Amino acid sequence: MHRDTDNLSQSIDTWQIFRVMAEFVEGFDTMASRKPRISIFGSARTNPTRPEYKAAVEIAGKLVRAGYGVITGGGPGIMEAGNRGAMEANGESVGLNIDLPFEQEPNPYCKTLIDFRYFFVRKVMFVKYSQGFVFMPGGFGTMDEAFEVLTLVQTLKIKRIPCVMYGKDFWGGLITWMEKTMLTDYKTISAEDLNLYHLTDDTQDAVDYIVNHHRNTSRPSEVLRKRSSELYEPEAFLPEGESGE
Repeated sequence: MHRDTDNLSQSIDTWQIFRVMAEFVEGFDTMASRKPRISIFGSARTNPTRPEYKAAVEIAGKLVRAGYGVITGGGPGIMEAGNRGAMEANGESVGLNIDLPFEQEPNPYCKTLIDFRYFFVRKVMFVKYSQGFVFMPGGFGTMDEAFEVLTLVQTLKIKRIPCVMYGKDFWGGLITWMEKTMLTDYKTISAEDLNLYHLTDDTQDAVDYIVNHHRNTSRPSEVLRKRSSELYEPEAFLPEGESGE
């Protein structure tokens, strides 16, 4: 009986691998594009009457007019606002939806929608196909995505990309805590790590920060070409100027 149970468990694990592979294949095939995109994160619970919802719509529209496509988590709240702003500006509006037992239903403003069962596969799609990130006020999921991206940049797993934290009232307390507790009291981060993001309350400033970052490094399409070939490759894990030889 014990051996039969072990065999069944192994069989289930094996089939799960194929499900994971299928999600990667669908994501790579659907997201393959030379167009630069910016991901907008935020709470699924944000009401359309909230100022941050309206700000997300505005930011997305401005990003489209600046030449970018927009990616969100595909659900309601801030995600809906991002897709809505992109669609109303006649731009690319992508939703990477996650299957959840509550809260997450696809919003009607996604021109391209991909459903994911696994969070980690969805995260790879966000990072691989985004040339910048805007973090609006959100919950645990937004915090998770923000620190995931900042960690990848901090540890040189991916190239430096623009990260905007929108909403000083929302993010200010956390940033003050990082400066005092993490940097000064416990020294668990470096002063340079506090430069990995840009804090703002201005929608135009948020977009300008992203545009200027790409203008001062290389064209967004060039960033996309480089990152598509380098992300998750051995050379991408090394500091600038080093090689794997």
